[in-house]
Amino acid sequence: MHRPALHLHRHRLSSSAIMTSARPHKSPLVVLLFLLLQIIATLQQQSTHPSGRSINILNESGRRVEIHWMNPDDGSLVLQTKPDILAGASQSLSSYIGHTFEVRELPAKKSGVCAGDGDVCRVDHFTVSANQDQIFIIGEGIVVEHTDSKTIATKSASALLDTCKSNAKKQLAADPDSATTILESLSACVQKGVADEIEKANEEIAFQAEVRRNMAALVENYTCADETLNTTESKRTETWENRKVHVMIDRPASKIHVIDDFVTEEECKAVADTAEPILHDATVADGSGGSKLSESRKAKQAGIKVHWDKEADGDLIARLSRRVYDYVNHVLALDIKEDGQEDLMSIQYFGRGPDDDKPDRYMPHCDGDCTGLDFKSGSRMATIVMYCDVPEVGGATRFRNSNVHIKPKQHAATFFSYIDPVTMKMDSGFTEHSGCPVVEGTKRIVTQWVRLGVDKENPWNSFNTLGVKYSDAENQ
Repeated sequence: MHRPALHLHRHRLSSSAIMTSARPHKSPLVVLLFLLLQIIATLQQQSTHPSGRSINILNESGRRVEIHWMNPDDGSLVLQTKPDILAGASQSLSSYIGHTFEVRELPAKKSGVCAGDGDVCRVDHFTVSANQDQIFIIGEGIVVEHTDSKTIATKSASALLDTCKSNAKKQLAADPDSATTILESLSACVQKGVADEIEKANEEIAFQAEVRRNMAALVENYTCADETLNTTESKRTETWENRKVHVMIDRPASKIHVIDDFVTEEECKAVADTAEPILHDATVADGSGGSKLSESRKAKQAGIKVHWDKEADGDLIARLSRRVYDYVNHVLALDIKEDGQEDLMSIQYFGRGPDDDKPDRYMPHCDGDCTGLDFKSGSRMATIVMYCDVPEVGGATRFRNSNVHIKPKQHAATFFSYIDPVTMKMDSGFTEHSGCPVVEGTKRIVTQWVRLGVDKENPWNSFNTLGVKYSDAENQ
């Protein structure tokens, strides 16, 4: 009997993570026991499917493709991508060891034909192995290249040894009489490199542990509903332009900071006044490149254009926006420019009391790609959330996979980045976050999503929500 169920993941939203505004149970012991029992039950259920594997598929072929699961019983094809994967886009699947998939090229929209010899639509196949973290790259000619954690580790070890050997050869050439010392240096180089790799691997293994993910999802309701829960203690504090910065998480591809007194009251008022006439229901990405209304996000929002030509005249919104880019460049040193960036977004959440069963909130999500894959030019890579008005009850920002809970503080800001500026790899889920339900009062924030690879000729709105340029998508 084969398992036919394969699930395409376009979002990281789960019904088990739905938040309510209910007050927490008064007995922490009872709550923890309940959570523990749920985790055990979940792990027992998962243990019945030890061959399950998550895979990522990257389309770098320059053509539209679709993915089919091949039923081993009768050879029939079961479509897994609806409608397709655009060139430059990626998708993830939950599958099982031994499952085979067919990658099929689709005809170009304009010509109606494929790019194979004789206009034939090309195909290739791949099979899920037992290794973890599998990535299938669809290259030019619809040829699939497979990589995984074991392959990456082997290449990393080879590269490490080559680097150490190269250093040793240089030392030997400079001082032929110190062979013994050089041999010791070679050994130390390898040992340090291996230790660093083991440390990274252990950290990733710990993060990927199912217990942590399950606990994060299960305590989401409890922590959001706990009115007494304060902001998580920071790892350290720094100073930036006379502002106190609380560093909550500091990983190469995942940083979370809280900056005191980031936005002024007059800047908040300028944004609110501009936003008031154009507020509308907030939307989310629909997984196909567009946006849609969703119960996962209940709020009002309005995009605020920044008039950079008025910056020299002291325009308040331009002044605030400049501060945003200054801080992003301070942290990431990527020389981000304001040209082509998204508008500042004024977002408002309204509390309607503890009995509201559909409170204003934002379910767990990632602002950009959080699969650990390579960065796509033009995509988001950092966010700043500035708190103008804070509610009496609720409205915290929670990073559940990092166990960071941020209680909104007026005029402070939460900064988080989800790119490694050295390797250009994206975050692996540490910056997945949610906006807890607003129970009493009003929460008004100003958000800037920051992109890399945009400019005047290639602005943010020339890319769809999958990170593919509209002009490229139309020609596929």
